[in-house]
Amino acid sequence: MHRFSSTTSLRYRILCLAVTLFFAASSGTLWAAATRWPSQYLNGVAPDMVNAKLAAKTRELGFDDFVVMHSGVTMSPLWSAEHLTRANLMSAKGLERRNSFHPEEQLPAGERAELKDYAKSGFDRGHMAPNADMPTESAQWQCFTLANMIPQDPLNNRHLWERIESTVRSMAKERGELFVITGPLYLGTTVRRLNGRVFVPTNMFKIVFDPRMQRGAAYYVANREGEEYQVVSIQQIEKLAGINFFPKLSASAKQAKLLLPDPVVNSSRY
Repeated sequence: MHRFSSTTSLRYRILCLAVTLFFAASSGTLWAAATRWPSQYLNGVAPDMVNAKLAAKTRELGFDDFVVMHSGVTMSPLWSAEHLTRANLMSAKGLERRNSFHPEEQLPAGERAELKDYAKSGFDRGHMAPNADMPTESAQWQCFTLANMIPQDPLNNRHLWERIESTVRSMAKERGELFVITGPLYLGTTVRRLNGRVFVPTNMFKIVFDPRMQRGAAYYVANREGEEYQVVSIQQIEKLAGINFFPKLSASAKQAKLLLPDPVVNSSRY
């Protein structure tokens, strides 16, 4: 029987690591997210991080009706994912909103946002998976975790962004189901922080994918007051984010844009 020496064993492990990194780089994925909550993702597959720097201090958090990939660096989500269905949204209709913002106790204290970080900051605690999507009181309470929040311009959050959320709910009701991924972007060379801790995004996106049409697109907005937004392809958002949001989707499908309607006021909130 051949026996490995300690030197041979070390060389073997290094070779295996090199091969793994080579194939990861060749495939365009440097960090792949395994998920315990596949029902919220298209084809049951979580996004992959093409930019490996994003993977530092990340934790996937699963809730009743959404999943968060939380970053302990930004102290906010990299994305929130939802499988929106007509049935769930009909259950959510008329559910009274109960603000119950709370820090996420599943996260280490040094990696999570606290209520005091947002206090007197001038920013809203902006939901990524929105309250009005939640079909039960339990799910609603869960969505008020700060792990599902970003520092968001108040006028953006309460006007344009609310209309985008509302419009996506209307689409899901009409079509039966949608897969939605929402998140922040940090573009440019400087990043502002709340309380020296929580990163303030420069932009936000909401990807909407229709599984029947096998096509999607994203609303893309700046984190500031105003009514301007863009509808861009999945491919464009992935390049900005450094994340492969739909690993099983072809490049051509990511380039083709689903027609997204103009955001309208309270189209499906009540």
